[in-house]
Amino acid sequence: MRILILGGTKFVGPHVVRELAAHGHDVTIFHRGEHELDLPSTVRHVHGDFAHFDQHVEALRALKPEVLIDMVPFRAEDGRRVLAFSGIARRSVVLSSCDVYLAYGRLVRTEPGDPEPVPLTEDSRLREKLSTGGENYNKPAVEKLAASDPDLPCTILRLPAIHGPGDYQHRLYRYVKRMADNRPAILIDQNVRDWNWKRGYVEDIAHAVALAATDDRATGRIYNVADEKHYTEFEWATRLAKAMNYSGKVLSVPSAEVPKSLQADIDTRQQMILDSTRIRRELGFKEIIPEDVALRRTIEWELANPPKDSLLEDEYTVEDAALTKM
Repeated sequence: MRILILGGTKFVGPHVVRELAAHGHDVTIFHRGEHELDLPSTVRHVHGDFAHFDQHVEALRALKPEVLIDMVPFRAEDGRRVLAFSGIARRSVVLSSCDVYLAYGRLVRTEPGDPEPVPLTEDSRLREKLSTGGENYNKPAVEKLAASDPDLPCTILRLPAIHGPGDYQHRLYRYVKRMADNRPAILIDQNVRDWNWKRGYVEDIAHAVALAATDDRATGRIYNVADEKHYTEFEWATRLAKAMNYSGKVLSVPSAEVPKSLQADIDTRQQMILDSTRIRRELGFKEIIPEDVALRRTIEWELANPPKDSLLEDEYTVEDAALTKM
């Protein structure tokens, strides 16, 4: 199958490319050329700037892709990219996020109200207002535009919080670093102790993307993608502590006792628990990396690739002061 991937060189993308190539698909990736990773030699690279995507459409259409995957649509206008291949491709796959749900608006208080019921299914209510990301992050509009052409059916994947090697948001670093530094305790804002944002490991998420691209049963469908299990914030910290043989304690304390970076600036009454039953039932999706292996790989990568200008050590004095009061 001829597959064109827009993006594909960061975080989730390389795993998608490798899996598709390993299964014998003819894969082309369009990217800026800033991240030339170790990808299979059979993969075709087309370099270009997404800001001038229109200038590359004719050449990309000439490749006659059967399936198009857009890994990096963020703004409303990005949703139109796949439409340029109507009449050429049979269908498209567009990566979205679980933050399209009204529950996310409740969480970040852009759409105040009572918490939405969980788990969130593909039929749960969507938010109507821009999120805290503004116009530069408008996934609901991306979904609407990408799915607007009946001649190019679009599969939409709503992704969770993703962790693993390459996580540019370093979602688990704040815990991993503290445990590696053998801090006497890991402090968790009591307001987020029992809060849950369902996660997924990067290679498992990539596997879901590859399935959606190669299985025609995914045509025109919307899927939540996430781990089958879910853990509270306290449980995540506890699991990391066990994996790292950390000897300190994991403690839940009042917000005022933790550094500002650990304080919850969200309405934690709203849980973000995704139901991924549909993609499991229809496409046979399941995790391909054992849970303990995924956690170990994440820990190793976070320690080997700390974020630039990390100031976690500066927060230790605040934590030490809190610990003296206990």
